[in-house]
Amino acid sequence: MKRYFLIWWVLCAVLGTVKAQKVVEWPAGSGLTGRLVLGMGKDSPLIRSLSVARGKIIREVLQDADPTFLLRVGKRDLVSQNGWNIFFDKVPLKPNRAYQVVMEKKSLSVVREGSRTIVRVDGFTAPDFSGRLEIILYHGSPLLNIAAVMSTDKDSTAILYDAGLVSRRLANDTVGWCDVTGRWVTQAAGTKDSVRNEAVKYRMIGRKALSGVLMVFPPPHQYFYPLDEAFNLRFVWWDSHGIGIRQDPEGDHRYVPWFNAPPGTEQRLNFFCLLGERGFEAAMDSVKAYTREDRYRALPGYKIMASHFHNEFITKVVLAGQPVPEEPAFVKYFKEAGINIVHLAEFHGVGHPKGPDEQRLKELDALFAQCRRLSNDRFLLLPGEEPNEFFGGHWLAFFPRPVYWIMAHHPGDAFVTNDPVRGKVYRIGNAREMLDLLERERGLAWTAHPRTKGSTGYPDAYKGEPFFLSDRWLGGAWKALPADLSQPRLGKRVLDLMDDMNNWGLEKRVLAEADLFTIGQANEMYGHMNVNYLRMAALPGFDKGWGEILDTLRGGKFFSTTGEVLIPTFGVEGGKVNFTLEWTFPLQFAELVSGDGEKVFRQRVQLTDTKAFGRGTFQLSPDLSHRKWVRLEVWDVAANGAFTQTVFL
Repeated sequence: MKRYFLIWWVLCAVLGTVKAQKVVEWPAGSGLTGRLVLGMGKDSPLIRSLSVARGKIIREVLQDADPTFLLRVGKRDLVSQNGWNIFFDKVPLKPNRAYQVVMEKKSLSVVREGSRTIVRVDGFTAPDFSGRLEIILYHGSPLLNIAAVMSTDKDSTAILYDAGLVSRRLANDTVGWCDVTGRWVTQAAGTKDSVRNEAVKYRMIGRKALSGVLMVFPPPHQYFYPLDEAFNLRFVWWDSHGIGIRQDPEGDHRYVPWFNAPPGTEQRLNFFCLLGERGFEAAMDSVKAYTREDRYRALPGYKIMASHFHNEFITKVVLAGQPVPEEPAFVKYFKEAGINIVHLAEFHGVGHPKGPDEQRLKELDALFAQCRRLSNDRFLLLPGEEPNEFFGGHWLAFFPRPVYWIMAHHPGDAFVTNDPVRGKVYRIGNAREMLDLLERERGLAWTAHPRTKGSTGYPDAYKGEPFFLSDRWLGGAWKALPADLSQPRLGKRVLDLMDDMNNWGLEKRVLAEADLFTIGQANEMYGHMNVNYLRMAALPGFDKGWGEILDTLRGGKFFSTTGEVLIPTFGVEGGKVNFTLEWTFPLQFAELVSGDGEKVFRQRVQLTDTKAFGRGTFQLSPDLSHRKWVRLEVWDVAANGAFTQTVFL
């Protein structure tokens, strides 16, 4: 009798275990099948198994693992400046706490949305936060996204998060990453539990365990909240039982705003995993492909431009008497990233913009000489400044040739004089004279980081001023600031401004800006970067001037992007909107944004049927009968995106 009872007990235990498991498979592309086995038992790891199979050959990359999330919670300053658009905040200097997100596994559901399968597990909590886990499996790729989707009712909250996968079965395997020079590094994981943080290139870390490879990496841009410096702050971690991503709560020790977490919003604390079957280097190459190896892909008929860099090479190296390299490191970085045009913002807080005259002119001499020396028929390094004088707020100046000007006009001094060597020298003392200079020299100006930082309240405060209404005022500049993990797009602050300016009836433009200081290959540049694709067949020569670049910007013949999503064509004709897209991560949605001079209208096109690494042509037939303008945004599953300039109807 005891024997039969024991058999019955074992069978019940086995059946109960099977019932408490959920198996989810997805087509992982190139003849592969991904397989995720979930354990819903109270004492069971959530991920019982994660594997990829080719026919009968199964390569398991993870067993008995749990996703882990460390949520750091601080307080946002919503009073001193401009609410949730604040940048000048120092969250780590105020009281803050770190909490381990607790997983209770209350219920499980699996749904299909287009070309992806979504697994949801309810019952994730942290003090003042609650939510769920989401695992998104992308058909056509051995790619998945794991996210703790958390919400709070507490106001004035700023957050950071670390995340990863932990398994007691990972001990004694191998960890691998790419160091900042691009060299592939492997390390035996060992058996000690001490956590190691690594400075890596491409933001990824891998683990070779069992019979396959697991790579872990963050969303390439969304994970990096805005800072002045793009320092590499050791964004991945590993120990004997896990790997993951992390943030340094101290940032660059300047202004450290963290992420916004407004009450009631669903914050996606997420990371990506990629499964490999052929070893570390092949898996690493597969991850690098999603950001095109952190390069910007050349498009026929386009040149790639980046703007707003305070590298201060002139004052810190050239005029400081330091050795001047044949090719400075910052120039090498831009070239290797595939960028054709770089617009500088020198003398920001340094130099002598108001004189003495000879000192100011000497600094401009050095700037123009170095830009000329470092430019060629494939790369242009162009002078620019962030003057922050005369108009209000912060703004950038861009001239189509070297222009000598001093930001002070003393009584008795002429507005313009002729220097025997330099030619015209302008002295500017007010907004009217600055506009006169822009008009005479066919320059452009625009609001830097509008509605935040030193431009809080601008351009709204001067939208009726003659200089802003002039065709010499381009508009504003876009950057992913502030950071909010509940948003499926980046840089909503400036996209909203773009729509406002359109409804003001002004044909203004918005270009992407980086607004960074130190530029170097060891930095995490790509995570903080964005670029503009200018519709130009060839680069102009430095000595003949680059007015064609300014004309292209003024004409709106460009699109802006984080790099992963490209919009080679966009046009509105005969009531039809046609556009072509190229992408790496699967796309999430496209949004056609239009306005009638008062209201903004949005037509969202879900692109959840798309798979990774695609190209497609799309046509929409929107009702634009009473609209005055229209533009396009496109965003992928990692919140990478691109947007066109406005077409005025």
